[in-house]
Amino acid sequence: MKFLFIVQGEGRGHFTQAITLEEMLLRNGHEVVEVLVGKSSTRTLPGFFNRSIHAPVKRFISPNFLPTVDNKRANLTKSFAYNLLKIPEYFRSMCYINQRIRETGAEVVINFYEFLTGLTYAFFRPSVPYVCIGHQYLFLHRDFEFPEKSSVQLWMLRFFTRMTACRASKKLALSFRAMEQDGEQQIVVVPPLIRQEVTAIQPEEGNYIHGYMVNSGFADSVESFHAIHPEVPLKFFWDKADTEEVTKIDETLSFYQIDDIRFLNGMAGCRAYASTAGFESICEAMYLGKPVLMVPAHIEQDCNAYDAMMAGAGIVSDSFDLELLLRFVGRYTPSRNFVSWVRSCERRIILELERTIASQSEITSIPTFTNYLPI
Repeated sequence: MKFLFIVQGEGRGHFTQAITLEEMLLRNGHEVVEVLVGKSSTRTLPGFFNRSIHAPVKRFISPNFLPTVDNKRANLTKSFAYNLLKIPEYFRSMCYINQRIRETGAEVVINFYEFLTGLTYAFFRPSVPYVCIGHQYLFLHRDFEFPEKSSVQLWMLRFFTRMTACRASKKLALSFRAMEQDGEQQIVVVPPLIRQEVTAIQPEEGNYIHGYMVNSGFADSVESFHAIHPEVPLKFFWDKADTEEVTKIDETLSFYQIDDIRFLNGMAGCRAYASTAGFESICEAMYLGKPVLMVPAHIEQDCNAYDAMMAGAGIVSDSFDLELLLRFVGRYTPSRNFVSWVRSCERRIILELERTIASQSEITSIPTFTNYLPI
């Protein structure tokens, strides 16, 4: 089968998921004909994605969150107003997505939580079936537990998630643990998409804290900790624009532009991991047996962090309180069940995709009344 990927360009997780799923599909005799990536003025396409993905990559303008003044959490009011003004551009992007679905000859579309995919299917109604993949679809599951956060923000998150999946054939919800299928919402719970490079790596316990921040404003709290504890080595990754590949503060603190190989090697050899609660890197840390400090940057990451904490990944804070993380290290126990769950990923996801294709073929092959009308 020929697959077309549509990927949200926010953060690192959707990119690594797309790379991993492409590898799985290729191993199972399928083809990815093209990858469409949403872009914005505040994000750049990471180099590791272009190096790792095999299919041609094309980009389109897509909605995104704008940060607060301190560049830490997302400013929802500002983001809504900004994206409202860009509706004409987004409509042109939807036309482009619809065009690429037709012209690539794709037989199945995979949506990695890109908002405009759902709107394209709502307005243009392409005949090609599509499947949504992401941890966010767990937020629509009847048994998902939410943190105690603003009910308005949680409603908006669920609404946004539903909009990314308008007219989807199926939603594959990536999860830290197994859960029952939710037939009413067409949700099947599957293991995280973790790259082979992670599963092949041999973890070691080093002396440094490894980190990733989706918004560079969190660097202030990291530097504050460093000023008090200069003896603790810190290696943090960010996507701050117009900075060198490595910004070395001193011998024990450096900030790195996101590079997947360097990031994974850093994860494998660290003592602990601090993150802005992106789902993918939390899963990588859990797989490698690393305790995690999660500092959510928006409501979606609040939910990620709470779910990960319930799964035993680590602790949650509203700042990069690395002292809190170091105190937690001695209490952390890696999860063997999580490793087994992850190792069943390829079998489960390929099975679900092939089931979707088979059921769609049955629907299109059913004779209708019009087949028997005289010409």
